[in-house]
Amino acid sequence: MQITFKLYAFLSDYLPADARRTNTLTLEIPDETTVGSLIASRALPPRLVHLVLLNGEFVPPPQRGERRLQAGDVLAIWPPIAGG
Repeated sequence: MQITFKLYAFLSDYLPADARRTNTLTLEIPDETTVGSLIASRALPPRLVHLVLLNGEFVPPPQRGERRLQAGDVLAIWPPIAGG
């Protein structure tokens, strides 16, 4: 099944070079894939995965391992961001 995977700020460095311009990548994933397993498969450092939205809805860290992705989902991830 296909989903849309988006990484923001410096996490976009974990996307292929041609996807960094739009921060978006279309992925073909197995049916049983969870938010947590996809994050792990993309080698994203857990300490840098802060805000995770699935179709615009926040997925708290304890739910990421059990929340299954479905065809057409949009998974967006932001790192912790500090400003001043």
